[in-house]
Amino acid sequence: MPDASKVNSMFARIASKYDLANRMLSFGIDRIWRNRLVEEVDVRNPETVVDLATGSGDVAFALRADLPDSTRIKALDFCAPMIEEAKRKQVALNEPRIEFGVGDILELPLDENSSDAITISFGYRNLEDRHKGLLEMMRVLKSDTGHLFILEFSQPHPLYRPFYYFYLKCVMPFFASLITRDLEAYKYLCSSIESFPDRAGITRELEDAGFRDVIAIPMALGSVALHIGRA
Repeated sequence: MPDASKVNSMFARIASKYDLANRMLSFGIDRIWRNRLVEEVDVRNPETVVDLATGSGDVAFALRADLPDSTRIKALDFCAPMIEEAKRKQVALNEPRIEFGVGDILELPLDENSSDAITISFGYRNLEDRHKGLLEMMRVLKSDTGHLFILEFSQPHPLYRPFYYFYLKCVMPFFASLITRDLEAYKYLCSSIESFPDRAGITRELEDAGFRDVIAIPMALGSVALHIGRA
């Protein structure tokens, strides 16, 4: 699994160009994936939501735009420069109704049984210990009623896979390095996706950690999946 200190350093290096790179490299489709996540959170009517591995805050801002004003939203990331980017966006958007802070998923600065929903988008595969992270998220979620939402890369449909990995290995790192000046960060992205479990594998990880009623919703020909589990 990834080394946490190296992941932290990598995101710190690319923080200022993170949003631009995401938009260009996903051709803007990342918004569609986030919107599906927000829809699934919304139908469960949470009073408190925590967005983990929030990065520059895109998911937190999308949640805030869609959920009722009464819903409390906290957003955490273990990389301080990414949180600074999120706070800059918060000022620019004049959106004070999100509490941003630094926090490690493996040791969350949150009370037990305190959150109705936890979201994590494209950060789960970066955890140094995924099982420990799931147990920590389970601790924070309200028993029986709390839900975990993991939006993450997955293994695409076999017919699409050769084209997908050609883009991931050959095209994306080149253009990403032009934007961020950090080729190694996007080589890591490719290797972390290639070695990541498929939907069935992540479903087993959630179930092994005690999550119930786990479902996996494939998107983008299976290259992305939204996993939902009840605490």
